[in-house]
This record gives sequence, structure tokens and C-alpha cells, in this order.
Amino acid sequence: MINHLTSMKTYFGYLVLLVLVLLPLQIYAQQNASADELFAKARTAAFENKDYATSISLAKQALETAPDYTDISIFLGRVYTWNKDPESARAVFEDLGRKNIKDEDYFIAYASLEYWNDRYSEAKEIISKGLSSHPQSEALWLLKAKVEYADKNYIESEKAIKAVLAINPKNTEANSLAVRVHEFTYKNALSILYNYSHFDKQFDDDWHVVGLSYKRVTPIGAVIIRGNYANKFAEDGTQIELEAYPRLSKMFYLYVGGAYSNDVGLFPKYRTGVSLNANLPKSFEAEIGYRQLYFSKNIWMYTASVGKYYKNFWFNIRTYITPDNKNISHSYTGTVRYYTKSAQDYFGFQIGTGISPEENRNNLLENETFKLKTFKIGAEYNFSLKANMFSVGTMYYNQEYLPNQKGNQFDITLGYTRKF
Repeated sequence: MINHLTSMKTYFGYLVLLVLVLLPLQIYAQQNASADELFAKARTAAFENKDYATSISLAKQALETAPDYTDISIFLGRVYTWNKDPESARAVFEDLGRKNIKDEDYFIAYASLEYWNDRYSEAKEIISKGLSSHPQSEALWLLKAKVEYADKNYIESEKAIKAVLAINPKNTEANSLAVRVHEFTYKNALSILYNYSHFDKQFDDDWHVVGLSYKRVTPIGAVIIRGNYANKFAEDGTQIELEAYPRLSKMFYLYVGGAYSNDVGLFPKYRTGVSLNANLPKSFEAEIGYRQLYFSKNIWMYTASVGKYYKNFWFNIRTYITPDNKNISHSYTGTVRYYTKSAQDYFGFQIGTGISPEENRNNLLENETFKLKTFKIGAEYNFSLKANMFSVGTMYYNQEYLPNQKGNQFDITLGYTRKF
């Protein structure tokens, strides 16, 4: 009987001990379940309803139930950021920092706050700490590339982009940013471009155009001066051009260009152009502007384009619209590029209709042949060897040069650029 009572006491003791162990776990699980429910509601309020005030309130309630729930704290910091309350967001992230949190998402959220508020030094310091814990973080390397680009540290931005593409060569944002950064990684560039054109019917003589240019990157954007020599219709002519690409903000920049030639017929006497360009979210880009050419009279052309980066690809569609008293002429060109190892290395493909003022054929605009039917298709290949860039391209045109009379044109283009 005594042994039986002893066994019962022992069993009862184990039972009490088990309850004491499991009860806190059950309470903690209930707390987490309640916090998860509030967290889910907070995310719905933020992402679907854009109701940041409600989302913040729900996230705070969740943290009262589960104060050590790191994901909710990081989310709360993000929502404060979206709600344009950087001080409250910073307080949340600083508290997490004191707890020595090492989550990748914490570093991304905190650094993004500082980046969006133009505190680039603080953002870089946070990213550096994050990369020490997560050296293969694609998101942190990409954020570093963006911060360095915004802070005009283009060499460091390019290094970060290379780190992203080493992890994921198809990262759309990195490929998009690589093209923009490339324009600033060297202060100077010398280029030479040669274009050869052969006609089967329209003209008896082949055309030759050579362009020599110097590009200088300034604090406000790139400036290019270019001299062109042309041999067309067995005649020689020259043209001088000046272009600038001033940056207006993180999103916008301008194209401003002008040219002059005393050899009218081979070139327009004057050429001007202005465009507003935008680097848009989701790796889109857009341009709208005008081009003006003067031969014996003015020709005004209005242009617009939309581009999109997707993984290693760049897609672009551009139009030129030329109104006159009788009708409106249209030109359309679609371009696809496939980038290989860098922004300077790609295969390109073009297809379109009409003549654009950027082509070496723009002197044909004088006689309004651009109002007749034209089809074009071509390809190009660009590749780089350190600071040397090479390009080769070909284009085929089928043009109605007189009503109901068509001819073919074949172009070959070779280019070389040396950056320093």
C-alpha cells in the first residue's frame, strides 16, 4: 500500500512538472497565434488597402502580445517608412540594432529607409554590416549599387552591380542600372564610327560616313562633341555636333543636342533636339521630345519611346511623328538587346518602318522621301575588352524612293570607343 502511494505521488509530481513545462509553451504559442493573426491583418491593411495608420496600430498590438517577434518589428519599421515617418521608423530599427538582430530583411529595411531619405553614408554603413553577415545577399548588393549610384560613387556602384550579377546574371534591376552607371564610370571617351551604305537602284554611288567624337562626364552629366565627314553622291561634306545629357534628379535627365553643316544636302544646315528622359520604377524608361532639321525649310519631328528591362533583355519601341499641312508621317522602330557579361556587351536586333533623324540617311528627309513606304531590319553586336569597346552592325532597308518604285539599301557600321 505504501509503495502504491509512493508511486502515485511520483506520478503526480511528474504530471505537475509536465504541466509547469508545457503551460508556458502553450501560452507562448497562443500569444504567437494571436500575434500572427494581427500581423496578417496589419499586412492586409498596408499592402492591399494602403491604410498605414491602421497597419501600424495592428502591428503595435501584435508586438504587445509577442514583443520579441522580430518580423513584426521589421515590418513596423517599414510601414513607418512608407507613412513618411522616418523618425519613428529609425527608432524601431535602432531598437532592433541594440538587440543585435542579424536578419537580412532588417538590414534591407533599415538601409532602404536611409537611402530613401538621402542619408547615403548611414545607408552604406548599415549595408556594410548586413553584407558582413550575408555576403551573398543579392538584395543587399543591389541596394548598395543604388546607394552608391545616387551618391555619385559610380566605380563602387559598378562593383556592387557585378556582385549582384555574379549571384544572379538575370537580375533585371542590376542590368538596368548597369547601363546607366556605365555612362559615368570613365570621365573621358574617344569614339570613331564608320558607316557604309550600298544602293541597288536609288543611287549610283555608295555612301561613306565617318564620325569622330569626344565625350566628357561632368558633375551634371555627359557632354559630347562630334565631327562627321560624309561622302554621298560622290561629294564630300562635314558636320559638327554638340550633345549634352544633364541630370535633373534621380529619375529624370535631359537630352539636348544641336548640329551645324555648311554642306546642305549631305547634312541638314541646322539640327536641334531636346528630350526629357525618365528612369521609371519596375525597370521601365521613357522619353518624349522633338527633333528639328533645317535644309531649305524646317522639318519638325516629335519623338516618344518606351523601354523595359527584363532579366538580360532590353525592349524598346520608338516613334517619330512628322506633321505637315496635308498629313502626318510616322516612323516606328522596335529594338531588342540581350546583354551578356556587362552593359557594354550585347547582341541587338532592330525592325521598323520609316526614317529617323538620327540615321545617316537623314538627308533624304529634305526631299520628303520619308513620307513613302520604308521597311528596315538589322542587327548589331557590341563587346568590350577592359576600357576598349567595339561594335559591328548591319541594316537592310527596302524603300519606296518614288511612288510605286522600291529599292534596297545595305548598311554596315563599325565602331570603336576608348574610355579613360
